[in-house]
Amino acid sequence: MALLAGDTLLEAWVDRPGRPDGVGDLHRARVVALAPAMAGAFLTLAGGETGFLPESEASVTRQPIAKAVSEGQVLLVRVTRGAQGGKGPRLTVKLGQTTTAAIPGNQPVLLARGPGAVERLAARHPEAPVLLDSAALAATLRLGARATLLHHPAFDDALEAEFDQLAGPEVPLPGGGRLLVCPTPALTAIDVDSGGATLPEVNEAAVLAAARQIRLRNLAGAVLLDLAGLPLKRRAALEEPLRQALKADPLVRLLGIGPLGLFEMQRQRIHPPLHETLAGPLTPGLAALRRAARDAAAQPGRRWVLTAAPAVLAALRALPGALEEATAALGQPLDMVAEPGLAWGAEGIHAG
Repeated sequence: MALLAGDTLLEAWVDRPGRPDGVGDLHRARVVALAPAMAGAFLTLAGGETGFLPESEASVTRQPIAKAVSEGQVLLVRVTRGAQGGKGPRLTVKLGQTTTAAIPGNQPVLLARGPGAVERLAARHPEAPVLLDSAALAATLRLGARATLLHHPAFDDALEAEFDQLAGPEVPLPGGGRLLVCPTPALTAIDVDSGGATLPEVNEAAVLAAARQIRLRNLAGAVLLDLAGLPLKRRAALEEPLRQALKADPLVRLLGIGPLGLFEMQRQRIHPPLHETLAGPLTPGLAALRRAARDAAAQPGRRWVLTAAPAVLAALRALPGALEEATAALGQPLDMVAEPGLAWGAEGIHAG
């Protein structure tokens, strides 16, 4: 999903219905362990996944976790943060106006799915048209007259290229230089490499680009920005431009400049960051399927062959619905040929 203002990409999201991130899902869950040292409890969700219920979310009136819940207790919970960074989903018992009919039994079960990215974006931007290229997707969304079904793929090569860039660490800057976006389990470091470009101009461009990349990549937690070759006093002059550039993103907060001269930011964790979603062999495989759909739309009636590494083909076969959607888009099944020596991202699509 892409949120566009004209031709400018504002937000980039990847939803995989076969493996949703679960944010907003309503579960009947069971408490399996109290963790007073972590101020929370672990709960088993539908499918055996383990979620964490913080003490602050375990009761309407905050109590110590041992008083709020007990091991073996069955609770209605909602997922407030998707699994990310090797940690399971975060949960709350504060459901607002949600009412759910009693369901027999006490086993963990998924009661209702939360909204996907298309629905979230449509709710936040009620005046924006929604362009879809899948009749199957349109049938699952409650968008009414706002949804326009295209007769060709919504993502052209230029938009695909922008998503490809978001999967990598390097972001070229206008006028020269680049950003290097380096996520770690503890924080994300963004480094400015001038590449020989004039320092004032490259750093001015870098603060704007960094704010945009933080939002596009859905970076979360601690984010540090290191500008190129400026003493601390001169860096301070760029704090206000960075603050203004971040205003479009309600999830991020600029904390200021730390003692090492790094701009320090904190961004709320809700959905997994894009680099986690796009990691692994599945992403290039799905990109190849979209490319096949575009080629098939331009040359209908032909049979198409995908050549890819075995890991890429295995990932496509393992994702529920992926090959079925490709068959619907192509009008016939896609032939797949394993090429052991082929690198991820070097997949080939050609007419058979």
